[in-house]
Amino acid sequence: MTKDIVVIALGGNAILQPGQQGSFEEQLANVRLTCEQLAQMVLSGRYKIVITHGNGPQVGNILLQNEAAKQVAAPMPLSVCGAESQGLIGYMIQQSLHNILARQGRGDISIATVVTQVVVDEHDPAFEHPIKPVGPFYSEAEAKTLAAEKGYRIKEDAGRGWRRVVPSPEPLEIFEKEAICALLEDHVIVIASGGGGIPVIRQAGGISGVEAVIDKDLAGERLAEDVKAKIFLVLTDVEEVKLNYNTPEEQGLRRLSLEEALRYHAQRQFAKGSMGPKVRAAICFIKAGGSRAIITSLNHAVEALAGQAGTTITAQ
Repeated sequence: MTKDIVVIALGGNAILQPGQQGSFEEQLANVRLTCEQLAQMVLSGRYKIVITHGNGPQVGNILLQNEAAKQVAAPMPLSVCGAESQGLIGYMIQQSLHNILARQGRGDISIATVVTQVVVDEHDPAFEHPIKPVGPFYSEAEAKTLAAEKGYRIKEDAGRGWRRVVPSPEPLEIFEKEAICALLEDHVIVIASGGGGIPVIRQAGGISGVEAVIDKDLAGERLAEDVKAKIFLVLTDVEEVKLNYNTPEEQGLRRLSLEEALRYHAQRQFAKGSMGPKVRAAICFIKAGGSRAIITSLNHAVEALAGQAGTTITAQ
């Protein structure tokens, strides 16, 4: 039986729940629960899965550690911090998923994390208009010093202090796509493009990392295109996409055509910082020829794949 390739984009709650401190033990416990759901998909025998994930809290903590230890250890660039987070989250997922599958007699299934670079355009307009806050808060004096010494773009953040902001360019290509596809051909479960991937630009003689953050949902969609996935499954903290969210007129959506999704997105039904990028990524996937894009909560992932939960977007 030919297995469908499914790219699964894990939301932040799959790794760190609201209100938690972010200790390794907390994150590992959350990942284990997440992997119970992923294991069901694998054990069904119907899917080849590629897992991608967010990394905001993890990169934030790495940047805080950089700041706290800067007198004794040289701070690393944002691109390196992204790579570090891919490794630590990949480690938790691949170990947890292996242990669960082994208990079911399938310890023979290989799982690999690919430290993933994502190509962006060095002329992307986002580089002229950085908007993504990263790292710790600073006083105004500290912010001015960092801007002068390191060239950081610094903005005041809602009265809470000053933060560095970086560009959020569009993802163009998963640089390691051929390696990922080769692993899939060999029946390996792949964890890739964590946190939107490490942004890189092409230059004479190779590629080079840039200080930016790619939207993880859009990078997940790019990954889905590049591995020729049939299904793009976005897991978040709500069961389904809703119109008029958090109002008396709130309405859940179980099925959406591409035309309907485009119309609602144009009407700004979905918030920029939450559901908006997820719906946009789903639209891009269907436009590119994907069969189904599904948005649902982690607890309903298996049912959503079966068409029994979540919001499914298709061409018609």
